[in-house]
This record gives sequence, structure tokens and C-alpha cells, in this order.
Amino acid sequence: MPKHGFLTPKAIANRIKAKGLQKLRWYCQMCQKQCRDENGFKCHLTSESHQRQLLLFAENEDEFLDAFSGSFLDDFMELLRRRFGTRRVHSNVVYNEYISDRDHTHMNSTKWETLTEFVKWLGREGYCTVDQTEKGWFMTYIDRDPETLKRQEELAKRKKLDLDDEERIQKHIEKQVERGSTTGNEEARPQFTELQRDDESQKITLNLLQPSVATSTKKSDTTSKSELLSSNALKDTGKSRSAIKEQKKVKQKRKTAMEEIMEEEARKKAKLETRKDNWLMDGIVVKVITKRLGEKFYKKKGFVLKLNGLYTAVIQMIDTGVKIKVDQIHVESVIPAVGRQLLFVNGPYRCERGQLEKLDEDSSSLHVLVQSGPSKGKVVKGVQYEDVSKIFKSPSGSER
Repeated sequence: MPKHGFLTPKAIANRIKAKGLQKLRWYCQMCQKQCRDENGFKCHLTSESHQRQLLLFAENEDEFLDAFSGSFLDDFMELLRRRFGTRRVHSNVVYNEYISDRDHTHMNSTKWETLTEFVKWLGREGYCTVDQTEKGWFMTYIDRDPETLKRQEELAKRKKLDLDDEERIQKHIEKQVERGSTTGNEEARPQFTELQRDDESQKITLNLLQPSVATSTKKSDTTSKSELLSSNALKDTGKSRSAIKEQKKVKQKRKTAMEEIMEEEARKKAKLETRKDNWLMDGIVVKVITKRLGEKFYKKKGFVLKLNGLYTAVIQMIDTGVKIKVDQIHVESVIPAVGRQLLFVNGPYRCERGQLEKLDEDSSSLHVLVQSGPSKGKVVKGVQYEDVSKIFKSPSGSER
């Protein structure tokens, strides 16, 4: 009788049966074997390979249970994050999509007995926001990725800067409108003076009989009037010449709202050009601000031993001397005490040394005395915390 080959109907039927999702009660997580019926599962339980796996499990139950639970949690949260994001979704929808993978970690091998218990645990631990309704348990993924949080902070800062710019521009425009309205009213307002006549006895006579005499008298009157006007004009010009000069100076100094806005934008652009994304430098002291590297390094200080590119570096912990490789987003700069040395790691004075003069807590800024470069001896006010960092000195007093 010929043996069953790969393309025989029986072999094809067996592969079709084993292809889909089968009953969970006939699955062995330790051996990662799925049986198709109860008889096959009983035979597997009495097999030698299954007995060896049970002996391994009996030696260290907690380790295997934690491993299965961690694998189930990681795969479930990865599916929730990648497939549904931060949308509110029913827990059964996520679980059905998760178990559609044949090689998934089954829940009966974890520390959670039911899906409801698992969802409640996710809510208590802060992985998701869960709520119960008449239709069941719903869950919403909480995105705590450092890159996402950094992106959200940058968007919030950008929106705040845009709002501040708009408010500043609006204030400039309002001031210019008020200033223009006041100056326009003053210039358009007429100045009334008292009518004065020097020669009260002078009278205007009309002679209709002698036109030559009348014209001569008219000419004399016009010449006298012109002389009077010119003399008054000279007096007035002598008095108002200084005022006109002052007004011209004020007009020359006065700028339009558009010019002020353009100057402000140019200053901001110049300030942004001086700042860079990378700030790690050799010899500065940094503090670890992430728990991904382990609890023993969290909130601990170290100094940059060597740079690996622009955004990564090897740091050596000050208290233990352990060397670790970190990314720029996992550490922050350290502010020294007043009177101690520091290094500008960002801004217009980048790579220059300085000395901390004052810590202004009201404005969350620093006053730093520059000690190197072309600005040596200058006291810079309003320096941000993240733009400077402490310089590491060994116990012997030498700098790294």
C-alpha cells in the first residue's frame, strides 16, 4: 500500500484542518502544539516531550508565567497602538483580531483568567483608558512615546509662539493707529490767532474819477500789505523753525507698524538660526530622565565621555562609573551652582565657556558671565536652562 504523499487528498485535508484557528482547550502553550481533537490532546499529554516541558515549568513557575504574560501584553498593546491608535474601541474587537494570528500567545497561559480582568488591569496600570457600557468594555490607548510627547510639546510651543506673535503684532498696530490718529488731529487742527492791525488810521479809499490815482493807491496798499505779511511771516518762521525741525526728527525716528514687524521677524529668524537640534558636547554633565535604561540610572548624573554622531553619546555615571550609550532625548542638561563654570551648548554663544552669576526664578532664566570667545567679559541675561550645562571636573580638579 503506498504511503501518503504531500499532494495526496489526506495530506491536503490535514493541512486544511490545521490551517485555521482551532479550539483553545486543545492547545499546549509550553509545547506550542495545537491538537485537533480530544483524543489527540490526551495523547500529547502522555508524550515524553510534554512531560519534560512540565518538569521545566515546575522548576520555575513564576518565570514562565511572567514571560507568557509579558509576551501577551506586548503583542496586544502593539496591535492596539498600530491598528487602532488613540481611538475608542471595544475590547472584544481588539481581542478577536489578536487571536486571528495562529501563533499568538494564548490568554490561558497568562496571569489573567478573562479578558475583562485583563482590561481592568490595563486601566489600573495606566496603559489605556477603559470604561464599561451596556455593550461591554471599551478601551482607548494612551500614547506615551517620547517622540510623540516631544512632537506634541513642540506643537504646543509653536502655537504659543504664533499666538504671542499675533498679539504682539496686534498691539503694534493698535499703537500705530492711536499714534497716527493723535498726530493727524494735531496737524489738521487749525490755529486761531488774534487779528492785529498796526496802522489803525490807514483807510481804504476808492477814487472812481481818477483811475491812475486809484491804481497807484491800490498798488501802495498792496505793497504795504505784502510788507506786513512778509514781516509777520519772518517772525512766525523764526519761531516755528525749531518746532518744524523737531517734528521732522520725530517723523524720521518714527517707524511704521510694518517696519517694526519686519524687524521683529528678522530678530526671531536670526535667533532661530543660532539654535541647533543637537546639543550634546564632550565633558558636560547630564542627567538621565528616562526609565528605559533601568531604575538604577533614572535621575542619576553622568558626564559625556565620547560622542557617537550628533544625537547619541557614551556617558559615564559619576557615582558608579558605569558607561552607557544614550540618546539625546533620554538626558537633560545640568545647571551648576552660582559661581561655577558652565558651557553654552546651544544659542548664539554655543561652545563658549561661562560662569553662572545669578539664577532668575521669576523668568526661569540665567545670568551668565561669558569667559571665552569674542564676547568675553559680557554678562548675558535671559539664558534658558537648556542652553547651558555644567562642566565635569574629576576629584583631582582636572576637567574632562
